[in-house]
Amino acid sequence: MNQIQIFIFRAILGGILAVVLTRIFRPEAGPPAIVGLGVILVGLAYVFEYLRKKKS
Repeated sequence: MNQIQIFIFRAILGGILAVVLTRIFRPEAGPPAIVGLGVILVGLAYVFEYLRKKKS
């Protein structure tokens, strides 16, 4: 997989998880909260990948 495909996969998965988590824990939250959580989840995926590669 190249970098664009990985980003798209992470963005889709982060978006799905953001919707599910937001609807479970904060059902009254609006779209900006869902988008913000999705951005945080994708960002954390890249942070953890960086830390894992740095460790090796």
